[in-house]
This record gives sequence, C-alpha cells and structure tokens, in this order.
Amino acid sequence: MEYSIGEMLSTDWERVRTIYGEGIATGHSTFEAEAPDWKEWDSSHLPEPRLVIRVEGKVVAWAAISRTSDRCAYAGVAEVSVYVAEDFRGRGLGSALLASIIEASERKGYWTLQAGVFPENIASLKLHTKNGFMVVGNRERIGRMTFGDLKGKWRDVVLMERRSKVIGID
Repeated sequence: MEYSIGEMLSTDWERVRTIYGEGIATGHSTFEAEAPDWKEWDSSHLPEPRLVIRVEGKVVAWAAISRTSDRCAYAGVAEVSVYVAEDFRGRGLGSALLASIIEASERKGYWTLQAGVFPENIASLKLHTKNGFMVVGNRERIGRMTFGDLKGKWRDVVLMERRSKVIGID
C-alpha cells in the first residue's frame, strides 16, 4: 500500500476527528467521551509537529503532541497521541507515523516523549515499545470512564516514555 506522511492541515480536521472518534469507540484509547471541536483540540496540542498519513489523498491516521507542563524545566517533554482509522489498523502505518513524529519532535528540541496507554490496548503498547518507548510505571485507577459500557469503571494507565538519542541528556 502506498501512503504519504505529511503535515496535518486544519482542513484535515473532520477526518482526524472521525478517526479520533473510532479510537474513542473502542473504549481503550482515551478517557475522552467524544472528540472535541477543532478550537478545543487545536488549543490543547502543540502547533507542530502534527502529522497525518494519506492513502490515495485520504487521511487514514494522525499523530500530534501536547505539552505536559508549562514549567520551563519541562520544555522538551511532550505527550504523543497516535490514532489510525479502523480500516487501516494492523498495516504498520501507526509505527511509520510514530517514527516520523519522533523524528519531527527531536528536530523541534523535544528530548522526551511520553504516552499513557490503557493496559488492555496491547496494540498500542507494542507500537510504542517497537519505537523505543519504555514502561516507566503503572498509574493505578488514575481515572474513571464517563461513557459507554465502561462508564464509572476506574482505569489503570501504563506510563511509557522515550528519551531522544539525538538530543544529549547528561
């Protein structure tokens, strides 16, 4: 399958939102009950890097990073999100996209990327591990689900991080 990885444009939002919604529907990708509107999503993610994969011109996956803290000591630490459309999962696109956003984030000076993954999301755990993330802890009953069959259920989150090999950390 031929695909291209490029910058996410604001005009990609409806497709990105649909893919996000597909992830939410699994019950194993986020605590969010629904994808936000563009203004809310845009303000909660860093302007770059934001990447998408296109197959035949159609967005089928997206990745973006968000700040973990406003404190200047953490200026090089961000949380990464990666979502792949339901019909395109299991084809290696998530790994290609995560590798690309890692490279792009390092060019922007980020030295640590972190991800919070539900332990039931085996595919995401494998994806992050394959791309150099390590488990640094398990946040037990860190939040409650607010929707669907899991509404009210406390969930654990596996905290993973990847340190840059390009940006020297003493």
